[in-house]
Amino acid sequence: MRERILRATFKVLCRHGYSKLNLSDVAAQAGISRPTLYKFFSSKDDLLSAFSVFELRLLREDLGHAIADRSGAEKVEALLQFLAGFHASYQMRGLIEIEPGLALGQMARALPALVELVTPALAGQVRDPEVVAMTLVRLAVCHYLVPGHDDARLLDQLRASAGVR
Repeated sequence: MRERILRATFKVLCRHGYSKLNLSDVAAQAGISRPTLYKFFSSKDDLLSAFSVFELRLLREDLGHAIADRSGAEKVEALLQFLAGFHASYQMRGLIEIEPGLALGQMARALPALVELVTPALAGQVRDPEVVAMTLVRLAVCHYLVPGHDDARLLDQLRASAGVR
């Protein structure tokens, strides 16, 4: 039930953003009553905190699947394709237009965790995995925050930043 509520939270956030998110909408999206929702989350802040953890867990799992059973340059390429593909498919991209300040804050809070996720995939492949991970993540976040005409070239930009062709 908890995961169902968190998935419903994602859908409501995509439509309304953080400031207009209310627990009634989340409960309706999840197909449950508000009292049932309150059994799992005591407040909007509690729900959003759990949602952040949930979203990071899903990202970690998806990245793990993308690079599983790969090594060396193939693993790095899979990582870069994952970052570019995630950027293109991330359903909350519209949040930047709904609530730019909150989206910026969300990305600032997520940055260290994203770097932590990406760094191990680069180990042994680049001179300083943490610096390259920070560069790649910041580039992807920049494309998220400032979408533009060069989104189709994100993979090329990621490759150049990682020092691969």
